[in-house]
Amino acid sequence: MKSEQSFDYVVIGAGSSGCVVANRLSSNPETTVLLLEAGGPDTNPAIHEPSALLGLWGSDVDWKYFTEEQPHLHGRKLMISRGKVLGGCSAIYAMIYVRGNPKDFDTWNYLGNEGWSYADVLPYFKKSEDNEAGANEYHGVGGPLCVRNIPHPTPVAYAFAKAARELGYGGPDWDFNASQQEEGGGLYQVNITPEGKRCSTAVGFLKPILDRPNLTVTTWAQVSKLLFDGSRVVGVEYVQNGQTHQVNVNREVIVSAGAFDSPKLLMLSGIGPADHLQTHGIPVVSDLPGVGQNLQDHMLLPVVYKSKQVLPEPGFIAEAGLFVRTRPGMAAAAPDLQFHFSAGISKLTLPDYPVDGPTFVFVPILAKPQSRGTITLRSSNPIDPPVIHPHYLESETDLQVFLKGIELARQLAQTSAFAEFNDGEVAPGLPKTAAELKEYVQTHCSTVWHPVGTCKMGRDAMAVVDPQLRVYGVEGLRVADASIMPVITSGNTNAACIMIGEKAADMILKL
Repeated sequence: MKSEQSFDYVVIGAGSSGCVVANRLSSNPETTVLLLEAGGPDTNPAIHEPSALLGLWGSDVDWKYFTEEQPHLHGRKLMISRGKVLGGCSAIYAMIYVRGNPKDFDTWNYLGNEGWSYADVLPYFKKSEDNEAGANEYHGVGGPLCVRNIPHPTPVAYAFAKAARELGYGGPDWDFNASQQEEGGGLYQVNITPEGKRCSTAVGFLKPILDRPNLTVTTWAQVSKLLFDGSRVVGVEYVQNGQTHQVNVNREVIVSAGAFDSPKLLMLSGIGPADHLQTHGIPVVSDLPGVGQNLQDHMLLPVVYKSKQVLPEPGFIAEAGLFVRTRPGMAAAAPDLQFHFSAGISKLTLPDYPVDGPTFVFVPILAKPQSRGTITLRSSNPIDPPVIHPHYLESETDLQVFLKGIELARQLAQTSAFAEFNDGEVAPGLPKTAAELKEYVQTHCSTVWHPVGTCKMGRDAMAVVDPQLRVYGVEGLRVADASIMPVITSGNTNAACIMIGEKAADMILKL
């Protein structure tokens, strides 16, 4: 099959990182850029209405991936939503803007990834931002990504921030993206426009530049493999409307398909663990045992309380938050426990804990999981989803963090700030033995849908990309998305994915 067209750069995946890369690379009118997206345009009105969030999960703009049965979750399979639409996961996520802890990025740098310390990446966070609070040492204005204080918080969200202060944590106007993320509770910032609409990366980075003559955006285009001349990427093959197409690449391919589909595409193209590829009859281009390994994901657990008073339906499923460390001796590390908090959302009630009337929900989140999972091929057919095995709670430490989270939620609920709201714990409920609490964690914890790490950046034997995000063993190929994180960030991952896109494009443009 002959290649139909030729582009300087091909970006695979129009998600949280890919839209950023396409925007910045096409800013040079002398280069041509093709952006390929397996999903369709973001024309569903629900994408743009924050209040319609829950209806997007499991819809036709969601890949609706499922894990394998998880032994430490009583054999449960969990659905992991992934955006199948322009904007990717940024079109269906909860819009919470948390960059991660400065120590996260210093850790990346420590692991041999020069240029990825907090001081190195902060300018890229600021470059993206249009923060309503204005510019300062930590925030930027004029960027494509709208960052706003959460509008119209419920009274109980303010109570959470006050409760955190009662327990010795700073608040209530805490900025999780400023000098110090941890040990403070406050209201989250969100990625919405001044008009109150979702600001996905498609909205912020892609739509304003669609008229660039050197940028081509192709939807419903699922990439099936990369094309090589020896060890150099020279093209891309994709399927659209049942037809197979090929395009030539003059300079580089940037894979931004996410923590599941980036390693899947590399393996389908012959980059990955040689024995696994050979099992599926795939010729080996580069034997990289780390492809698909090192999977990390944040997990959540609902701790539900009845409210003494009727509460307004919250505009966001997480209004307020808190970051803490659960054990001594961790001062040099990022927090391992995050909280989301909101007034109870009716559609998120637990079927085995029925309750009439209003509720509010503490959501402890495993911010630094020690369990590690894998992504492998189900077959050599590009249409088949990958095998997702996160090994949730395989590490006993992860379960202990959740138990600490329950304990801290109860302490927060008993503060004077919650006196006018707290009408008793619903789930897991009192009294509970240690064994019963462990059972509750295993049967009720779920994923926050923040998978990362499966094409990790580094210099060790399991690294897939170098600090310039170039894939080892081949030429003309980079990965730029959540999969390159060697260690997951402490906090929601979307902002860090945008930063990765910014830095990747900058490194390419400076060549």
